[in-house]
Amino acid sequence: MFFLLSFCLCGLLMRGEAQDRATLWRGNDRGGRCHYTFTVPSPVESSCPQIGGPEVEGLKARLNLLEVLVSQLSGGDSRLPGVQQGSGARAQSELQEALNRAVGERNLLQSEKERLERELSGLQLRMEEMRRETERLRNKPCPQQTPMVPPSPTLQDRVSKRPGSGLNPMSHLMTRPSRQGDSSNLRDSAWQYGAPGFQELKAAVTEVPAPGGNEDNTGCGELLSVGEPVTHRKADNIAGKYGIWMQDPEAVSPYGPSMLWRIDAIGAEVRQMFGYEDLEQLSKGFPSKVLLLPELLESTGATLYRGSLYYQRRNSRTLIRYDLASESVAARRELPHAGFHGQFPYSWGGYTDIDLSVDENGLWAVYSTNKAKGAIVISQLDPESLGVKKSWETNIRKNSVANSFIICGKLYTVASYTSRETTINYMYDTETSQGKNLAIPFKNKYGYNSMIDYSLAQRKLFGWDNFHIVSYDVRLGRQQAK
Repeated sequence: MFFLLSFCLCGLLMRGEAQDRATLWRGNDRGGRCHYTFTVPSPVESSCPQIGGPEVEGLKARLNLLEVLVSQLSGGDSRLPGVQQGSGARAQSELQEALNRAVGERNLLQSEKERLERELSGLQLRMEEMRRETERLRNKPCPQQTPMVPPSPTLQDRVSKRPGSGLNPMSHLMTRPSRQGDSSNLRDSAWQYGAPGFQELKAAVTEVPAPGGNEDNTGCGELLSVGEPVTHRKADNIAGKYGIWMQDPEAVSPYGPSMLWRIDAIGAEVRQMFGYEDLEQLSKGFPSKVLLLPELLESTGATLYRGSLYYQRRNSRTLIRYDLASESVAARRELPHAGFHGQFPYSWGGYTDIDLSVDENGLWAVYSTNKAKGAIVISQLDPESLGVKKSWETNIRKNSVANSFIICGKLYTVASYTSRETTINYMYDTETSQGKNLAIPFKNKYGYNSMIDYSLAQRKLFGWDNFHIVSYDVRLGRQQAK
């Protein structure tokens, strides 16, 4: 207080003309002490320059703290006067965590960018192929027009020209015509065009099944042969190297009987199911519906039946019935003692321990157990509750065959999944509980067949061969009378 009072008195003595504007304040501070304060306006300066203040000091303190934190992160001093070591460590941990999050997000964005670039490249290649095909067709010369040869009249036409046949083409069956002059009228009219000379005769041959044969494609006889694979589409990316495609033999509203479904089986989370209005839309790659399964799917053993998808939940022996109409789980049940997640797969692996399928007799599961010591077990399942109705144990090991399918209650196994020319090598009949060896030729056109199933809807085999969706015609024998 003495310093302030002296300063103010000196100022008043130096500038006597400002004494009438000096003011004095007296008051207590926050601690209760009395303070006297003189205020004298500056005779020269209209305002005081701001060279400091609490705001500037606070800013300096924050800058110093930031410099110390940066120094700690870069390996400098680890201590700051007035700041505890724990605070710096926590700040460093938070900054490192934020940095890790940013790096992770950047990596995810980079992966997504690369995936989109690959898809774009694939689309560009397809566009280029279509452009080249268009140019090829545009430059292709038109076929030469060949003179038409009058078709040979049928026997009925020749007979109808007989005298007395009239307008009724069947009259020759009711009235026997006169034989006089028949030879000239029965002459084939095609031989009367132009001068006599050589003429080419062509015959069309139509294959007609012989009466009493042993084939019956509308029934449930034994498999006789499998046709050449027909390719419908190639997958767009690596997720489609393995997969499943299906058609419901007893479709339920809102999906029609021609609806086809596809699941790509490669990925950390396999749960997307794509629906296509018909085979043409599947071939073009234009889905009309995408469903997201509530639980992850394992491998390529799923099937469709009566409006539900039946599949094995990932890394378990649990079977799930997923209702397509309500898009919810309708039933779940463990398949008793079934191996899973690589215990008893097919020879190609892929966690194919449980293989579900549908045929004329209903829903089936093909798997193995510890009790069966790896041999194939066939169980017929209740499609509502997923309970086991009856089981059969075969004498062929599951990991010795590449795949299997069931037609009319008969299990058939495929010898190899990679050989271009392989065989269907075994059949087990659940009706007689008897098995036997076979040697029916079968082709893996693209060298890695990961799914072979019987489609009851089309009475064909559906396959997924190394990115390619394929189908095979089948020929069945006549069912033996009981």
